[in-house]
Amino acid sequence: MSDIQHWRKSSYSGDAANNCVELARTPNTVLLRESDEPHTVIATTPLALRALTRAVKAGRLDHLFR
Repeated sequence: MSDIQHWRKSSYSGDAANNCVELARTPNTVLLRESDEPHTVIATTPLALRALTRAVKAGRLDHLFR
């Protein structure tokens, strides 16, 4: 993970230091982590993250939380 340029905090995270979702890019992946667990990193592809984001926005995963 030495190719990481920098971590970007979500604009929805607010001002709390440990209440953040952060993203970073490497040449082939998108990395996600929570600020309170910075050593736990999820790696995915831009295409897979885009598909997840669209599914969440469309409500296609709402049944998981009922």
